[in-house]
Amino acid sequence: MEPERLRRRLSSAFRLRGLLLRADALKYLTEALQSISEVELDDTIENVIDAVEKQPLSSNMVEQSTVEAAVQECSQASDETIENVFNVIGAFDIPHYIYNSERKKFLPLSMTNFPVPNLFGTARDKAELFRERYSILQQRTHRHELFTPPAVFSHPDESRSKFQLKTIEALLGNTAKVGELIVLGMITQLKEGKFFLEDPTGVVQLDLSKAQFHSGLYTESCFVLAEGWYEDEVFHVNAFGFPPTEPSANTRAFYGNINFFGGPSSTSVKASAKLKQLEDENENAMFVFLSDVWLDQAEVLEKLHTMFSGYSAAPPTCFFFCGNFSSAPYGKNQIRSLKGSLKALADIICEYPSIHKSSRFVFVPGPEDPGPGSVLPRPPLAENITQEFRQLVPFSVFTTNPCRIQYCTQEIIIFREDLVNKMCRNCVRFPSSNMDIPNHFVKTILSQGHLTPLPLYVSPVYWAYDYSLRVYPVPDMLVIADKYDPFTVTNTDCVCINPGSFPRSGFSFKVFYPSNKTVEDSKLQGL
Repeated sequence: MEPERLRRRLSSAFRLRGLLLRADALKYLTEALQSISEVELDDTIENVIDAVEKQPLSSNMVEQSTVEAAVQECSQASDETIENVFNVIGAFDIPHYIYNSERKKFLPLSMTNFPVPNLFGTARDKAELFRERYSILQQRTHRHELFTPPAVFSHPDESRSKFQLKTIEALLGNTAKVGELIVLGMITQLKEGKFFLEDPTGVVQLDLSKAQFHSGLYTESCFVLAEGWYEDEVFHVNAFGFPPTEPSANTRAFYGNINFFGGPSSTSVKASAKLKQLEDENENAMFVFLSDVWLDQAEVLEKLHTMFSGYSAAPPTCFFFCGNFSSAPYGKNQIRSLKGSLKALADIICEYPSIHKSSRFVFVPGPEDPGPGSVLPRPPLAENITQEFRQLVPFSVFTTNPCRIQYCTQEIIIFREDLVNKMCRNCVRFPSSNMDIPNHFVKTILSQGHLTPLPLYVSPVYWAYDYSLRVYPVPDMLVIADKYDPFTVTNTDCVCINPGSFPRSGFSFKVFYPSNKTVEDSKLQGL
């Protein structure tokens, strides 16, 4: 295409997005895109503008340096390498995106005025933790078909079936009775025995005497949609429900190819046709998940021997071992005995050369493994404990708890915590059908968009790193390694599994096949 025509197309495309190109930037872009074919040109220009908008812009005037960085990013994205096939992402490496309600988009931390996260958080971090959880759920709920405002000329029945979210501030100013309200807020117990609903605009006392609870585990500090009426400074609740979940595809349709998940890819791996093709072609890919791998117990090591010998003919892609790695967690000799136990495991792995060469090993620490207490996210096991194991088994990764795994286009979150019991103990009202706890539990986690929707005194979190516990957008798979009975539940296109405690559940574990997203229950009892 002749330069003058290309220059005009570039200028108008940038102007449509509210941006103006400086003369030097326009000249550089014209030269850079000169060789692009007419068919691909529109998509390429769109990608360059997307890359420009990701950068911190001081005004709508785009400099040459910004355009150069954008072009470089686009050329890297198109040159996809094998590096993006399998990645283990630690909790402290997850990108932090903050929802901007004015621009109605997620911005990276670098484009906001928030400080870089610090383990020793400030009071502002603690307030932002709940505010960010609220804003994510609010924007997701507003987009749901029941809460989107009706079209101007819509059918009367359609507008009647829509709901409108109110803020607590809107209730507090009323002296008369206000009926048929729906409020999104967080359940708190500010006075003993009295529950309140909180949102960024205020707090209101709740009357739960007539409240009906939809399915889920309603704990303190979880966010709910409360429906009822307001009178005499009390919100009388008729029904509690959770904010509606949203499939990952819907979230991405709205926010584009932002890589919320983390990893080396500059955009979401979901958009990569090459990775999708690799994933479909590799039908033999297999992930094995075990939890509570007590390496100090002879019987556990014996069962691992049995498992490795069974898999030696067709080694899995990866073994995921979740803690605790000792059956007796405390004592002055814990670190020394854990080193010895890991050495014993390495020796067993080395006995099976096919597994040693082909399989990866990922270790996620448990709540009672050596480390800095029970605050989440939890760092990996210390290097001095794992050094010898890593030398003997080079394809091993000791990561954080929780952690994220990206395999081709699939996103997996792994979390080792005895969460089911904690949430059941802290329920405002325990579900009547306690046979169905796994379904209640999974619905709660995905609705809350967070791994630990519990008060901070029950499940402490580093305030500034709370974003690393988000479950938003919904991943393809969520592994909650819990001592509760094993389960597999699918909700909102997300497969949620609990492999169960390996020694306590008759040596059961789970096997996942990414090519067709199926989960197999496996057991070594009696072998």
